[in-house]
Amino acid sequence: MNVLHIILTIIQVICSIGLVVIVMLQTGKDGLSSTITGSSEGFMARNKGTSKEAKLAKLTKIVAAVFLVLTFVLNLF
Repeated sequence: MNVLHIILTIIQVICSIGLVVIVMLQTGKDGLSSTITGSSEGFMARNKGTSKEAKLAKLTKIVAAVFLVLTFVLNLF
């Protein structure tokens, strides 16, 4: 069990670093500040990075789920 625990811990560290990197790659969403200042973007500017952003969001959910499962599994040992 000791070897399994070490392997799972290494995978969890890799997932945590990957999760931080993926979140840092994502762009922030315009919230209330753009509403107050009145800045608006055109259709092309808003949908320019949709595919990249959608992939990053999906990858974030997957890596976060793996991290969560690994955390639960490591607590069992």
